[in-house]
Amino acid sequence: MALFYVPNLASGTVLPEEESQHAVKVLRMQVGDTITVVDGVGGFYTASITNPHPKHCTFKITETILEFGKRDYKLHIAIAPTKNVERLEWFIEKATEIGIDEITPILCQFSERKIIKEERLEKIIVSAAKQSLKAYFPTLNPLCTFDELMKKHKASQKYIAHCYENDKKLLQKEIQKASDVLILVGPEGDFSKDEVQKATSLGFIPVSLGNSRLRTETAGVVACHTVAILNQF
Repeated sequence: MALFYVPNLASGTVLPEEESQHAVKVLRMQVGDTITVVDGVGGFYTASITNPHPKHCTFKITETILEFGKRDYKLHIAIAPTKNVERLEWFIEKATEIGIDEITPILCQFSERKIIKEERLEKIIVSAAKQSLKAYFPTLNPLCTFDELMKKHKASQKYIAHCYENDKKLLQKEIQKASDVLILVGPEGDFSKDEVQKATSLGFIPVSLGNSRLRTETAGVVACHTVAILNQF
């Protein structure tokens, strides 16, 4: 299946230049060839090529499926960027493949990485969403501080995963199905005790992701997968 991403599909049935090049120069598609198009907001379309131009390949939609793969829950993970940026990229790729609605990189007291390249991360999201046949693409929010996130979060269920030895719930036993979930994952040095206290004072439930001590990016993927699995059964 040849799958292509066209944002703002309502503005015209033309593949973006990069997608056009892939269709025409790499896949050598011709007039009448069938493609699948997603718009990132739930639209899943079957279409046929009408003009195989390598910079602006046009197509005609022949079948439309709206809200393709729509989930009955919402998952937002706020995660501290890792010192090795490739580990953050890996998390974003895998979380997109599993299914996530919103990702917020957060700066914490013990954060070692304070700069990210949003454009590169957006490309990883697009690639992973296409690979896993997703019609809904997650929103990548701008990098913000821990305190900024505390002021603007809106989830009905909210959790903070940390490594301190105080009383914590097991995430898989706390999640309620079909709800709006926000999970905080800290940096390599963990959240500070002040950050944990601030979050819990605002209603965040401290949680454990299991018996193993996990890397930041692994914790993010485990949290994402836990929520996805619990909402399937």
